Amino acid sequence: MTYGFAPLIPWIYFVPLLAIAALFIAYGLWQKVRGAWLRLAALAALGLAIANPSIFVELRDPLSTIVAVVVDRSQSQRNGDRTAQTDRAVEGLKERLAAIPLIEPRIIEANTDPADVSPSTNLFGALASSLSDVPPARIGGAIFVTDGQIHDVPDVARALGFDAPVHGLITGKPDEFDRRVELINPPRFGIVGEEQKLSFRVVDDGAAPGGSAEVTIRLNGNEIARERAEPGTDVPFAFNVPRGGNNVLEFAVDAVPGEVTTANNRAVHVLDGIRENLRVLLVSGEPHAGERAWRNLLKSDAAVDLVHFTILRPQEKQDGTPINELSLIAFPTRELFVDKINEFDLIILDRYQHRGLLPILYYDNIAQYVENGGALLIAAGPEHAGDDSIAATPLEAVLPAAPTGVMNEKAFFPRLSEEGKKHPVTRGLEGSDSEPPHWGRWFRTVDVNRPQGHTVMEAADGKPLLVLNRVGKGRVAMLLSDQGWLWARGFEGGGPHVSLYRRTAHWLMQEPSLEEEALTARARGRTLEITRQTIDGDPGPVTLVAPSGGKQDVKLTERQPGLYSAEVATTETGLFEMSNGDLTALAHVGDPNAPEFKAAISTEDKLRPWAEKTKGIVRRLASADGPLDLPTVLPVRGSIRAADDQRLSIRMTDETVLKGVNSVPLFTGFLGLAALLLLISATWYREGR
Repeated sequence: MTYGFAPLIPWIYFVPLLAIAALFIAYGLWQKVRGAWLRLAALAALGLAIANPSIFVELRDPLSTIVAVVVDRSQSQRNGDRTAQTDRAVEGLKERLAAIPLIEPRIIEANTDPADVSPSTNLFGALASSLSDVPPARIGGAIFVTDGQIHDVPDVARALGFDAPVHGLITGKPDEFDRRVELINPPRFGIVGEEQKLSFRVVDDGAAPGGSAEVTIRLNGNEIARERAEPGTDVPFAFNVPRGGNNVLEFAVDAVPGEVTTANNRAVHVLDGIRENLRVLLVSGEPHAGERAWRNLLKSDAAVDLVHFTILRPQEKQDGTPINELSLIAFPTRELFVDKINEFDLIILDRYQHRGLLPILYYDNIAQYVENGGALLIAAGPEHAGDDSIAATPLEAVLPAAPTGVMNEKAFFPRLSEEGKKHPVTRGLEGSDSEPPHWGRWFRTVDVNRPQGHTVMEAADGKPLLVLNRVGKGRVAMLLSDQGWLWARGFEGGGPHVSLYRRTAHWLMQEPSLEEEALTARARGRTLEITRQTIDGDPGPVTLVAPSGGKQDVKLTERQPGLYSAEVATTETGLFEMSNGDLTALAHVGDPNAPEFKAAISTEDKLRPWAEKTKGIVRRLASADGPLDLPTVLPVRGSIRAADDQRLSIRMTDETVLKGVNSVPLFTGFLGLAALLLLISATWYREGR
């Protein structure tokens, strides 16, 4: 209740008139004039009537007290019966809070962000966001229903933004235990074929049973080792990087009966394999226009160490020039094809013919090199159809096609075969999607018998032009024309010689992305991108196994000839396994070291400092074998001086909302008029005597 004035005339006129009248009255009182006191009373009544004093009475309603109930819906809350405990606790809190007048519960469901690849439990962030529109004075408390594994607990020295108790109701059981495995300083990169080292550790949380644990180690889905580890002890491990690109290293520890979860029994690390510079041996049988195209391509690739020899002086050339006057070096045949042949990743014989420079035994060495995993490319010209063809040597055993001895001298556009449209070496070559292809013509090819392997490009009349084949552990490619240089020179617009040559060379050196039959997958955020490469038609669905063990069949869609793919949105985080026929692939969604999976047992320790600071409590909802025990709610007026171990204290707010104002004039109406007439009449009566 307040008071105020609403004068009938402006104060700027009223105050001077009142002051003049007061001076006259003061003078009368000083001279002790009879009736001066009555004049004063009459003047005061008249002044009050003009000043119009009033009393203002505010009409207010009390505001409700906001109580935040933060519900943990993170992935760790799915362990055991924590979800059921949480649901029952939230329903019980709703009933208890609704029974108390002027308490407004605000339920805050704190879920893991589906787009977060490193999931964590951020309950305090959810609390601050949900209460951003509430004045701090109206907040009566915060009740967390959680397993205690909260990853954004602020420092207890900081302010929360409100002065009210923080309570924790902990799901789970007090005797929980869990076993997990951690990787220590794993390398991000590794040279293919070289040894890499890391350490791993088995960790027992809670009252886990002692004893050593067996850890199974897999690389790209294949088991490579089994190790014994004492919990809490770092165990070193060494391995070789098998391939370029992504390599998935998985450490799996045997589950312990009764542990909280097995989701963290596997630790996954993705390592990028990097190839050292590839060593390529290019042997040109004679100088020709196409030789420079191969040399320029290989020299421009920073990842290739090129060794190039051109036969400029065959043995049969006898012109009488003394050997000591020749500027040419001798062809180091033994060093290249015996001593160091296995050091090369690729051997290219460019228009090479058998002239006696290489002993017959060396051709057999090249064939064995291919059988044992090497790569051979034959770039053939007219010499391959002649009497000195290398097809008449022991190298014939690894060649995919034998020449007929005929050269096809006919202009043609190189075209992709039906297999070539699907094969990753030639699929999508620029200019191949039109008829005729949008590139220049070639004019001759070596005629061969029906080749083995895959004919991915064709010459005139459907004759083979580029043949790819696997031999033993190695690979062989035959380009049956020496006129690829026409594309390099821009003849009739040129063609994609760089892409063609580079893809062929990388396929020969077993680049994973160029495999004809391949199943690959990668994670993009929470989406799995599955790719199936094949030249045998529709491969059918891919079987996807989630980290939780759930299976589903994923239908693939053909994006390009021979290339099928699908995208799968996931809600789980961890290692996904895919299979299609005999092919398998692995992909890890999310951060392998996400906080959500590091510790899984329920705990009271993280919330306790805040509960002690704000006079709240932290207690478990259930004992080891007992039923759910939900504490009662205690509303408290004023500040909370001490915590109640058995009840959830709520600080009730004193905030109100103004609904209206009543105004009561004090000197108007009949009462004011009567008082004014009485005093004026008394003054007149006194003056009249």
